[in-house]
Amino acid sequence: MTDHKAIDCLVNVHFGETEQQPSWMVKVRDDYFKGPASMFAPVELSELIDEMDEQGVQKAVLMDSIAKPSTTARKFVEARPDRFALAMGGVNLLRPMPSLRELTAVVRDLPVVYAVVGPSFWGDGQYPPSDAVYYPLYTKCAELGLPLCINTGIPGPPIPGEVQNPIHLDRVCVRFPELKLCMIHGADPWWDVAIRLLLKYENLRLMTSAWSPKRLPESLLHYMRTRGPNKVIYASDWPVLKMRRLIPEALALELPPEVLQNYLYNNANDFFFGPREEQ
Repeated sequence: MTDHKAIDCLVNVHFGETEQQPSWMVKVRDDYFKGPASMFAPVELSELIDEMDEQGVQKAVLMDSIAKPSTTARKFVEARPDRFALAMGGVNLLRPMPSLRELTAVVRDLPVVYAVVGPSFWGDGQYPPSDAVYYPLYTKCAELGLPLCINTGIPGPPIPGEVQNPIHLDRVCVRFPELKLCMIHGADPWWDVAIRLLLKYENLRLMTSAWSPKRLPESLLHYMRTRGPNKVIYASDWPVLKMRRLIPEALALELPPEVLQNYLYNNANDFFFGPREEQ
């Protein structure tokens, strides 16, 4: 038994559904994270539940896509709805209406707690989040009361990264104050920009997925201890980084107990699992 509880807001169980990963994914595993070959192996439900139980993780959010649904993620949700929810990507921003109709239907039928988009990972990285191609997605998420997560920070793969500078969210937050928005995968090397935006906008959060807690910058930890105890959310990006590694590192941070519990559980529970207010 553990004396803490956590929600892991970004978990990948779909890697093993593809026989051959894209070359950029292999490069990220080998060069960026120095990960094992087993990172892309199929996942057993019992294996994931055991690691969650061991580390006090009450719930996990599994990545899914309306463009390429994950059979594993949906199977896990059906088997253990008390432990799993979904994050939904795959919206075609250049031809949005069919995707948004599908997103609306999936949110109605499945336990989707947020939508997700990565600016560097589509359109050859040429559309920052302030571009109008995102506006239909922003509008739909605001209408549904569905949080939207957007990758920020320079990505691991060798693809353009400037579109993931969090400063692009400044205009988004101004124009869509009704939209619950979360930066994911940290914000390196623009941490201070991200913190300034968190101070400025009530509807904005930051998730530390794919970041080892011991590698988080002191400026972010100071913000968490002072003005932002309710703004930063834990996630692993499992199996890229294992819960067995990250939860002990989070517990070792010099954070007040209430700030630590906010980071590991309360902030995610409030932002992603709280009442959904449709506009």
